[in-house]
Amino acid sequence: MQMQPVTAQPGVVQQWMPTPAAIPGCPPGLEYLTQIDQLLVHQQVELFEAFTGVEMNNKYKIKNSLGQQVYFAYEETDFCMRIMCGNQREFTIHVTDNNQQEVMRIHRDFKCCAGCCWCAGCCDCCAFEVTVEAPVGQQIGIVRQLGSKWKPHFSVMNGQRDEIFKIWGPCCVWAGPCCTCDVDFNIFGTDGVTNVGAVTRQYAGFVQECFTKASNFSMTFPQDLDVKVKATLFGAAMLIDFMYFEYNGDSG
Repeated sequence: MQMQPVTAQPGVVQQWMPTPAAIPGCPPGLEYLTQIDQLLVHQQVELFEAFTGVEMNNKYKIKNSLGQQVYFAYEETDFCMRIMCGNQREFTIHVTDNNQQEVMRIHRDFKCCAGCCWCAGCCDCCAFEVTVEAPVGQQIGIVRQLGSKWKPHFSVMNGQRDEIFKIWGPCCVWAGPCCTCDVDFNIFGTDGVTNVGAVTRQYAGFVQECFTKASNFSMTFPQDLDVKVKATLFGAAMLIDFMYFEYNGDSG
C-alpha cells in the first residue's frame, strides 16, 4: 500500500533522531530503540474531527526524550468501522521511520463483546488483543487484555506467547478537561511485583482535553531491554489508548 507522508505544521521543522547503524539480529528500523529508555507519543489533533465529530484515522508522532522524532504512526481503518464501532473497532497501525519505510505494524481484530475487564478472563472472544509485527509479516509480540475485577490488566508476550511483563492500570481510569492528573499503567515483571516501567497517559491541557480526543503518552522502560519487547510495549500503549481514551461520539 502507498505510505502516507510524514506531516508537520507549516513552518515547523521537525528534527528527526539520527539514523543508527544496522545491528545484526535487530529488525530493520528498530535500531533506534537500542538508544532509548523513554518514548513520547503525541497524537495529532484532527481539526475536521474536532469541529464535526466525525471519527478520523488516528496519527501519532513518536519522539525520544530530547524531542527528536523517532517514528510516525498512522491508523488504517474502514470509515464505516470507525463510525459504527467507535473505540471497539478493528484497526491497523502502520509505524514508519524517517525514510517513510514501514518498520512495524500493530493490529487488533474487532470483537463485538470485548472491553469488559470482568469478562475478558472467562471468554476468549471478550478479550482485546493486539499483535505487533517487525518487520511486517513477522510477529514479535502480543498484548492481551486479562480478566480483572477492579483494575485494567494486560499480559505482554513475545511472539511465541510466553509472558514477559504484566501491565496494571488504576482502578479508576478517567481523563478529561477537569482531570489534570496523569494516568499510569505500570509495567511489572511476571512476578507482578518488580516495577520495570510505565505507560502514562499525560494530561494534554484544558483546550485539547475539552475539544479533541487526541492523547499524549509517555513510555518508560530499561534501556537494555530487547527492542522487540520495547516495540511490543508501544503496541500496548496503542491498545490502552483505544480502550480507555478513544471516546465514542461525545461521551468524552
